[in-house]
Amino acid sequence: METCWRTATGEILVTEYMPIGGRGNALIRRVQGLHGHVLMRQELVLRFGYGKIVPWVHRIHDDDGEALLAIAGPQAVMLRADALPLAGPDYSHVGEFTIEAGQTLDLQLQAFSSHDMPPPAIDVGRALQTTATYWRSWSSNYIPQGTYDREVERSLLVLRALTHDRTGGIVAALTTSLPEHFGGKRNWDYRYCWLRDAALTLDAMMTHGFHQEALQWRNWLLRAIAGDPHDIQIMYGVSGERDLPERILAHLPGYEGSAPVRVGNGAVHQYQGDVVGEVMVALARLRNQGVHEDHFSWPLQRKMLLFVEDNIKRKDHGIWEMRGEKRDFTHSRVMMWAAMDCGVRAVQEHGLDGPVERWVEIRDGLRAEILEQGFNSEINSFTQTYGGTEVDASLLVLPQVGFLAYNDDRILGTVSRLERDLLDGTGLLIRYRTETCLDGLEPGEHPFLACSFWLVEQYARSGRVPEAKTLMDRLIGYGNDLGLLSEEYDTNGNRMAGNYPQAFSHLTLIRAADALVGAARDTATTTG
Repeated sequence: METCWRTATGEILVTEYMPIGGRGNALIRRVQGLHGHVLMRQELVLRFGYGKIVPWVHRIHDDDGEALLAIAGPQAVMLRADALPLAGPDYSHVGEFTIEAGQTLDLQLQAFSSHDMPPPAIDVGRALQTTATYWRSWSSNYIPQGTYDREVERSLLVLRALTHDRTGGIVAALTTSLPEHFGGKRNWDYRYCWLRDAALTLDAMMTHGFHQEALQWRNWLLRAIAGDPHDIQIMYGVSGERDLPERILAHLPGYEGSAPVRVGNGAVHQYQGDVVGEVMVALARLRNQGVHEDHFSWPLQRKMLLFVEDNIKRKDHGIWEMRGEKRDFTHSRVMMWAAMDCGVRAVQEHGLDGPVERWVEIRDGLRAEILEQGFNSEINSFTQTYGGTEVDASLLVLPQVGFLAYNDDRILGTVSRLERDLLDGTGLLIRYRTETCLDGLEPGEHPFLACSFWLVEQYARSGRVPEAKTLMDRLIGYGNDLGLLSEEYDTNGNRMAGNYPQAFSHLTLIRAADALVGAARDTATTTG
């Protein structure tokens, strides 16, 4: 990231990046003088243990010169700089320096295990070139489609950056406890790998030819859920960790007083019936693109289908991880149908082995059940739960997985109901009405950006292209100058809300853009 600072006395360029490869994790800041001179102030305040632990900081000298070393238990951080800050008040380190035109000053902040030797200094110029080359090379694989290319490419880069380079785990976001509702309790830790979010991310990346990342994630998946299929979780750590207990950091006030601040996520213990469906759909896409199943991947998918079969009558917490009572969520049941459909097609179209007759029976039974209990003919709409009247934005996923066509009358009726009940005053779609849905939390939240991107896709696929474009442009306008999106958007305060950057928002942006490109292509074919 490059930031140009202009003052009354001069101009400087600050370049910040995290280098690709190397030992440990590093953040590098390069300050270059462009014109005149600029007085700079640096302040370093190091805390470990989520702000509770003040480290022991001292100066060291090694072959690369002088550095500041901070140690707290197993963790250590070292600052190398052409101008090191001095000890200041409240266990901080502060300093000032002047940058003249043509002058360059580098700062390297490296994290490592305290029992290891401190990492050597980084060749900042070479590392910058290597890192820039890597990202340019990776993004060059994206084939421009015309409309929204910049936004799609940026979103693909975000999804890649959310993917752990060594394990292949894809985190939902980089942050914890940025509030969905300012001053409220809807604050969650998203620094983990949800199978749903990762599978949908995989699907978006595969659509644009990034197969290597798909294979890497499939290998992560195989390691993470290996074992008894009944032990499948909805989420894991980046290396496949299973134990992710939720705890509250009572010493932190929360963003703008939004407490509690949470570490870990209690949703790890939830049963969410849709998750296997998303995974199976993504792996089916990989298979349809010519990637062969190995001795491990298909047997594991069979185990996942067995998990679906064994939980076929079980109520769940739904895609939105509601902390109220479990219910029969229509979206979850449709994704169970999708999982079985993928199994059937794997046997019938790809020659894989499996009890296809039983899978067909389960799949067709689910479809009949959903159409009978998940669709309310009186309001001409699918409903959030069986036998209910409330709707849920996740119903927009039904045509995406092929349960019904985008222009099916029952889907169009559902869209009309969503527009009536869930569109806010600015034309954005909320997930569901928190004041009428017993999700176990106090009512109130902002529009979930992914839901509105789903609506763009639905509009584009069902012939409402002008409306799709209008909504798409509005959603893109909510991103910051780097094209990054959070989970939700506060339309009253004109600011982002929730954890950031959010994989779900960016992967649905890609789907929405693809739908608009497809609609334009269909129009050109028809007129041609």
